[in-house]
Amino acid sequence: MNTRLTTFSNDGLTFDVIDEGPLDGTPIVLLHGWPQTAAQWSRLAPHLHEHGYRTIAPTQRGYSRGARPRGRYAYRMSALVGDTVALINALGGEPVHLVGHDWGSAVAWSTATAHPELVRTLTSVSVPHPMAFMRTMLTTTQFFRTFYMVLFQIPWLPELVISRALRAARRPDRRARALALSGMDAEQFDRILRDILDAGALKYSINWYRAMLITDPRAASRKVSAPTTHVSSTRDPFMVAENARLAARYVTGPFTHEVLDATHWVPEERPAELAALILSRTAASTR
Repeated sequence: MNTRLTTFSNDGLTFDVIDEGPLDGTPIVLLHGWPQTAAQWSRLAPHLHEHGYRTIAPTQRGYSRGARPRGRYAYRMSALVGDTVALINALGGEPVHLVGHDWGSAVAWSTATAHPELVRTLTSVSVPHPMAFMRTMLTTTQFFRTFYMVLFQIPWLPELVISRALRAARRPDRRARALALSGMDAEQFDRILRDILDAGALKYSINWYRAMLITDPRAASRKVSAPTTHVSSTRDPFMVAENARLAARYVTGPFTHEVLDATHWVPEERPAELAALILSRTAASTR
């Protein structure tokens, strides 16, 4: 496909897309996490463009203004995977290099298991294979690190509390504390205020968590056949190291685990280093 993709459609919804880099370059699809948008990849994408790759970053379901269905059922994993498949088909239907961070990583893993014919390589960042994550919830401190997922099951209250906290964080006397608690820099935090809070995406994005309880466990247990790199970080407060190690058990193709010195927000903190790992994975697939 030699034209820029600015939007694509699926399930009667319209998704915004950031499509950059050489039009004739091999496509790399970048899936963002919570609470972010496709702009999450703005620091990393130029490093991929320098090597001739085209990057396609969708703003996903619940985040794009034209893709905000009501109710948690619309945010089950099969629907999120369907959006990714629709995007790949909009690009021509050829297999792509797939990269995801945080929730985007969960969608990338699930896409690679459900539609292996569409994924040339997989690079997951921070969040491992769903079964690796679920196993550590039962055997490590992972449950306590992500206890907020349980709290997010409560109707309307989480979005009320978070929205009030974000509005309060605009005050100069609270901004420094908000940045310290989030682990983000000012640019990242301002994007959340603008693209999530002000844009009205917060209550829809939380439905990703509420839909976790209606995900088919059989689908979550499938293994990935695509060449895969999982990237974890040394200072991620949300993820235990064990789930990254367990990820290898759910990949039948070539697998590499890489560790970067960063917090949870790897694409923004270590864009050059992460890009190098993605390029190493994509290059290996062409040898």
